[in-house]
Amino acid sequence: MDIISDLEIFTLVAETCSFSAAGRSLKLAPSSVSRVVDRLEARLNVRLLLRTTRALTLTAEGVAYLSSARRILADLKETEQQITDQSSPRGRLRISASILYGKTFLLPLLRDFIHRYPDILVDINLTDTVVDISAGQADVALRLGPLADAPLVARRLGKTRKVIVASPDYLAARGTPEVPEDLYGHDCIDFNFKRAAPGWPFIKDGNEYALKIKGSIETNNGDTQGQLAVEGLGIARVCAETVQQAIEAGRLVPLLEAFNPGDGEEIHVVFMGGPHLPARVRCFVDYLVESLGEGLPRAWRTNDPA
Repeated sequence: MDIISDLEIFTLVAETCSFSAAGRSLKLAPSSVSRVVDRLEARLNVRLLLRTTRALTLTAEGVAYLSSARRILADLKETEQQITDQSSPRGRLRISASILYGKTFLLPLLRDFIHRYPDILVDINLTDTVVDISAGQADVALRLGPLADAPLVARRLGKTRKVIVASPDYLAARGTPEVPEDLYGHDCIDFNFKRAAPGWPFIKDGNEYALKIKGSIETNNGDTQGQLAVEGLGIARVCAETVQQAIEAGRLVPLLEAFNPGDGEEIHVVFMGGPHLPARVRCFVDYLVESLGEGLPRAWRTNDPA
């Protein structure tokens, strides 16, 4: 039994939702295609497709099997490409990152990478949904914060840094806080969801403490908070990389830096490891690490060991 051929046929059936369409593409009779799926279901002892007179629908087991089949076929294709041509990494490189950090981090680095590896097709998916790399949804992803337990390899790229900011117009109207306790008299833009550590952290005379803040507006993400601060609606505490350009342009002013505890989130690039790591993934991960000193925004750079 040719399992690779069966996987290819099943994948095409699942993608076209039709035995006939898959058969036309493969130059096979629909009945032959159907028998392949029947054989797979019999061997696995599960139903992969629900068949009606109008449509084919994947079962939950079919969805999982399709994800694995795509990953196996992609890995096989990559291996064959490496064997037939070792001169340059090639193939489709699927990269996942959040929308905000993809824009601020990944996109500025891609031009040099593409010039260096012209045979790699970069496929970027910017989404705030965490994709499942182990299920074949992406080859590599940028992750911030604690990493969930997963069969993934992670390489540290740096660490974000928090900064308190306000617009010059706001400070002209309300005054500039000199010590953290001055924030009690200001509108502070906060998150609208419960966090593990409520309040804003500070350090004074070597002692760390949290200050409960209040204001007239709340939101669910730091990017929006930075924009609200630019509009003069209050003081925000956000990741420095999201407001770096606004600070450099004078639209925002950093505050209370002498009391900044230096907290932030770890940045990692994660991927499936192993002896058969695709060359396109390996060279991209190495490129990110190599670019740490020059390519990252200044707010992301760190002297900590990678």
